[in-house]
Amino acid sequence: MKIERRNIYNYIHILDNREREVIRARFGLGGEKEKTQREIAKELGISRSYVSRIEKRALIKLFHEFYHHDKKVKYR
Repeated sequence: MKIERRNIYNYIHILDNREREVIRARFGLGGEKEKTQREIAKELGISRSYVSRIEKRALIKLFHEFYHHDKKVKYR
């Protein structure tokens, strides 16, 4: 699934705080360097697999938002 950074910036507000935190760290948003799931897990005090689930859930939310927005724009 390919998501452009500017799209993430436009829709990051739809995510809950934990999802936002993981996505910002993974994609290096806000001037941060991109981090691995393992690095994020260590910082947040959770397992790497839980970071993976949070990331997947967040990306699915973003993808759905992009898809619905794109459909609206195409059919105007």
